[in-house]
Amino acid sequence: MASAGRNGGRRNSVGRESSGRRGPSADGGRGAGDRPGRARLTRRGRIAVWSCGTLAVGLIAAAGGATWIYRNLDGNIHSADFDNKVGGGRPVNSSPGSKNILVVGSDSRAGANAAYGRNLTTMQSDTLMVLHVAANRKWATVVSLPRDSWVTIPACDRGDGSRSAPHHFKINEAFAIGGTSGEIAGAAACTVKTVERNTGLRIDHFMSVDFQGFKGMVNALDGIEVCPEAPIHDTKAHLDLAAGCQTVRDEKALGYVRTRYSIGDSSDLGRIGRQQEFMEALADKARSKLTSPGALYGFLDSATRSLTTDKELAGLAPLSALASEIKDIPRERLTFLTVPNYVREADVPTDRANVVWQYPQAADLFTALTKDEEVDKERLAADSRDPVYAHTVRVQVLNGTGTRGRAAEVAETLGTAGFTVTGTGNAPEHTRGTTVVHPPGLAAQAEVLASRLPGSVTREDAGAVPGVVTLTVGTEFKDPR
Repeated sequence: MASAGRNGGRRNSVGRESSGRRGPSADGGRGAGDRPGRARLTRRGRIAVWSCGTLAVGLIAAAGGATWIYRNLDGNIHSADFDNKVGGGRPVNSSPGSKNILVVGSDSRAGANAAYGRNLTTMQSDTLMVLHVAANRKWATVVSLPRDSWVTIPACDRGDGSRSAPHHFKINEAFAIGGTSGEIAGAAACTVKTVERNTGLRIDHFMSVDFQGFKGMVNALDGIEVCPEAPIHDTKAHLDLAAGCQTVRDEKALGYVRTRYSIGDSSDLGRIGRQQEFMEALADKARSKLTSPGALYGFLDSATRSLTTDKELAGLAPLSALASEIKDIPRERLTFLTVPNYVREADVPTDRANVVWQYPQAADLFTALTKDEEVDKERLAADSRDPVYAHTVRVQVLNGTGTRGRAAEVAETLGTAGFTVTGTGNAPEHTRGTTVVHPPGLAAQAEVLASRLPGSVTREDAGAVPGVVTLTVGTEFKDPR
């Protein structure tokens, strides 16, 4: 999606000059069109990616906190109390002082958003990411979670008196389940619960921005320039765009960041890259308008009207405080990543619509953030280049709990996750812990399995069944992520 620049350089899809060189991607070293699929990330970090709320409050801080801004904008921000809806069993915050903020690009079908989508009556999450701010405020990491991620969706209150059953599906379904009644607090709660269940991270804050606010921000800045190499015609995204550099606003701007089926490899991963580029351009143009009160106010008014946060962040004062903490982080220590992943088709040939997170790399990433440890982007990319697919891991499941049928239950769960289960049986003795035993040469396969089972321990055994990883399920067994 790059077009020729004036001086022989290259323009990316939002008209920015670039050298044309691409270093290793932060999420596995592959481009969005490679298989397994990867989202290409630009080289410098961007805090404004779909987190329009954070961008807005950053501008508020830069504007000096004028009284007219507070008087007119503070009441625009909506709050959603999700804490009392998430329920128990949440991860423990093992790094006091750090913050995990869940940011959602909301595809609500309420009001002016009703025109988008087909046969969709519930709230939708179009983009999902976790912002981790270190306790020492010297670094931060933003992890994008593709909306097509095939994950465990825990049981959630629908908000209409009913409760969903645990199941596997795309991660963005959690927002729709919790938001069945149209209440964003419920949508936030189910999304938080799902992210915590699959990452092990404790989510401290929530932030959501909807479609209409996004359009308003773009329009207040007189549009953003994009430079597609080829025409884009996408009826689902309501987009009909000619090739070449042009300024987009209104529906075209929204359609551009939403389109996926008519450009590139039609993946959500490719769309993440386009959204990141677009939001960087939006952030830069907003900063250039700081001296224009009219444009700045229009931008902030749209941003705050479309912004919903948890109770603690609901207000210009707490949001400005957060923005001040983030803006002092050095650019080189603000890292953007997409959770390592590959197309689920590699494990389930009939599924061409979803991606699965790549283990043990995904587990290593989330464990590091849980411990408030800075992620080495280049190392993560290198470790993710050659995935060990779940279907190549042949697993024998033994029941060490003494509870009849437990091995079969776990085997079914592992099969759903893509593993190849060779058989089940009873362990020689009852055990509390969960162990993953492998013969020589299968350490990588054993690690892929163990990394999805919190609290499990791996062990090599020369006498283990050849070609098979043996999982012994203990009484303290935790279902796989």
